[in-house]
Amino acid sequence: MSIVDNRKAFHDYFIEERFEAGLVLEGWEVKAIRAGRVQLKEAYVILRSEEVFLIGCHISPLPTASSHVHPDPVRTRKLLLHAEEISKLIGKVERAGYALVPLDLHYAKGRVKISIGLAHGKKQHDKRETEKKRDWEREKQRLMRVKA
Repeated sequence: MSIVDNRKAFHDYFIEERFEAGLVLEGWEVKAIRAGRVQLKEAYVILRSEEVFLIGCHISPLPTASSHVHPDPVRTRKLLLHAEEISKLIGKVERAGYALVPLDLHYAKGRVKISIGLAHGKKQHDKRETEKKRDWEREKQRLMRVKA
């Protein structure tokens, strides 16, 4: 079940591969995510010393959070992947033009997981072409409904 999607990622990048990773979260963050108070729009993923981190993901704290907790909504969060997956990502990201982008947050067996994509950027003409295809598909569906 999806919690939040990063639509901007599909607009700005061609997604080559997908990986599912766990997140290291605090208790207040899990509660806020379950309440749907999370945003992936400006988030990105980096590799630092053979570890993977999510930066820029905004999780708004609930107003009922404990008084002894001082939440940081955009703190850097560690992602949990297998060692083979991390080494594979390191090799591919070091090539020119490739980046790691968060695609969506979802539940898997009751746990919060994140899908990250190995992606390379779209040029402006690619974005326009994608937009034209999407518009044509929408128009086709509309025409089919009118005839039926």
